[in-house]
Formats: sequence, structure tokens, C-alpha cells
Amino acid sequence: MSSLPAAYFDALYEADPDPWLFETSAYEQGKYAATLAALPRPRYRHALEVGCSIGVLTERLAPRCDRLLGIDVAQAAIAQAQARLQDARHVRFAGRAFPEMQQEVTPDGFDLILLSDMLYYLDELALLRAARMTRALAARGAHVMLVHGLGPTPDYPLSGTNAAQGFIAALRPVAPILLQLRTADYRIDVLQL
Repeated sequence: MSSLPAAYFDALYEADPDPWLFETSAYEQGKYAATLAALPRPRYRHALEVGCSIGVLTERLAPRCDRLLGIDVAQAAIAQAQARLQDARHVRFAGRAFPEMQQEVTPDGFDLILLSDMLYYLDELALLRAARMTRALAARGAHVMLVHGLGPTPDYPLSGTNAAQGFIAALRPVAPILLQLRTADYRIDVLQL
């Protein structure tokens, strides 16, 4: 199966402004709390959140970042995220595809790259490109956090486990694993570049 196209996500947000119930789901709230608790540092200089959606996790991550860039392929999601964090001057959003985005996003690199619930939308070749782009965007010593659900993904090219394991394997020579957390519903992996 090929990577899911932008039109897939545009259709989801057209049908429902919060298609994954990020604002109201107890599962998502618990996963967000675990994600923030798993961050190795209390604060980051410049973070990148790939697949920020409507900005619910972004809002929680923002107080721990000097600068934060959230990207998403769906423009409707970006508009909601911008409205949610309109007063957070250190947070900005951009409609960008990953891993096709331009490498020159920041000259000094990101010291946190968060890939939450998005790698399983990629096919295997795009997953390898995502690992290469992550390495190119990362500052020396950056943390790379993967968060993925473990439930069924019939519409997605990869499962949460296959996506995380493939990404980790692609970075294995240069990115040791700092932390791995598993629940019955999701996994969190933290690497250091």
C-alpha cells in the first residue's frame, strides 16, 4: 500500500473537525500525558512536531519549548491549530508534507523532533526518507520521539509497530534508543541523534 495522500486527510477534516477525537478522548489525553512525561529534558530550544493536527498536543508541549514548529499536511487542521495557539508567539504552524518538506527549515537544527501517530501513514520507502529527513533536520544530540497507537490500522500502509521498528532500524547506526515504553494501546520510543 502507498503512503496516504494529502487528500485522504483533507476529506477526514472536511467530514469532522476532530476526526480522531484529540480534544475529548480519554485515550488521547492519557497518551499525551505519557508523551510529555517521557521527554528526557524539561525544556527544548527548538522543537518540531510532525503531524500536529489541530494542535491539542502542541498546546501541551508549547510551555516546554523556546520555539515550536507544528506541521501538518491538512490545511484545515493547521487553521484550527493556529486558532488554538494564537497567543503563543513562540509557536508557529506550517502546512507541509513530511518527509517531502524542505530541509532548510531551521539553520541550527531541532533539538526535539516529535513524530506522533503519523509514521504509519507512510509506505516503507517514505519511512526511510522520513528517517533521513529527521537526521538532516536534527541538531547534534537531538531527541527524536515516536508515539504510535498499536490498534488495527486497516487503511494505513504500516502498523504502529512496523512503522516504529522500521524507523528505528533506519536510524540504528547513529541513534541509540534512550527509552521505550509499551502499553496495550500505544508505544513511545525516544532516540538520540
